[in-house]
Amino acid sequence: MAGKHDDNQERWFDFYVDSHGDYRTARAAWYNNKFRGGTRNEARLTNFGGQNSPILDPESTGALTVFAFELDSNGEARECHAWVARHETEEDIIEDRIGPVDPGNWRIWSSEMPLFDTETATEKKNPCWLTPSEIPSEWIDTFPTGAQITQKAVELSQGTGLDPDNRLIKRRNCEFELFRSIEEAIELPHIIAGFSSMEEFIKKALSILQRRKSRSGRSLELHAKEVFVQEGLQDGLDFSHQPISELGKKPDFLFPSADDYHNSSFPEKQLRMLAVKTTCKDRWRQILNEAKRIDTKHLLTLQEGISANQFREMQEENVQLVVPAPVVSSYADEIRPHLQTLESFIGDVRLLKLN
Repeated sequence: MAGKHDDNQERWFDFYVDSHGDYRTARAAWYNNKFRGGTRNEARLTNFGGQNSPILDPESTGALTVFAFELDSNGEARECHAWVARHETEEDIIEDRIGPVDPGNWRIWSSEMPLFDTETATEKKNPCWLTPSEIPSEWIDTFPTGAQITQKAVELSQGTGLDPDNRLIKRRNCEFELFRSIEEAIELPHIIAGFSSMEEFIKKALSILQRRKSRSGRSLELHAKEVFVQEGLQDGLDFSHQPISELGKKPDFLFPSADDYHNSSFPEKQLRMLAVKTTCKDRWRQILNEAKRIDTKHLLTLQEGISANQFREMQEENVQLVVPAPVVSSYADEIRPHLQTLESFIGDVRLLKLN
């Protein structure tokens, strides 16, 4: 496109959704009148075909999507190929290649990009990004556990005065930056030093990607536990973390406790189960048989929206979504009234032994 002082630039390009065999001629537009006394400075992609396109199909809400642009000699898009993940297996394959992608976030990736940012820690100016000298020496020798990183994120980002929902989001964002700074301090020297064989390189790359995936899977759960404790709930008395409900079943949290769950005289209506999944588009059914005594399964997620059909399926299976308040606005208007915030959920479980 031309410069910022040229009126509302646009470019048309071939757009293929390879996952669904769909083709369009799409349009990229830059509305830039802010540079000439107006208010707009934004880019938009249009002409996908409305709800007939897999990209805009309501059933694609929350799906992980990859856009691969082929550039011409001027560095401008000539065509774009997209893949809308249709189930969790495809999402896993994508994340195995580029690393975890959290809901509401995006990543730019190419085969020529380095594993780590080229910015220095001082350029980041993020209190949750630690320089190598600020990282505990024992962590350099042995990568810290998820629980250790979570605790450090709590120290760096207390969230004093924030409600449980915003505190959870703020701390998790902090923990992600903290994790990346530790990862870079440990792994970047090995990357710079180079490898003596392809096998050595692949082994290191797979190790890094697996660690990232493991962190993403447990991060939300560990931060939820910290919020419960800070809100005055006692582990083992007001909740149980990773208890055994039935043989071979281990829900993330039981309320008031695992002992109460296994006490047949404790009223079932006063029991609660909370599963934690960063995304739930295709994974929510995994929780349905995790606690047989509890009819309604609560599910804490950061998923930014689901389709109306999927939400109806969840309701039919008695799954109650718990969504942090900052994420609620990403859901359709008709779904929002049926969501429960984390603060509301905590308020409910406080009363379980009082009723």
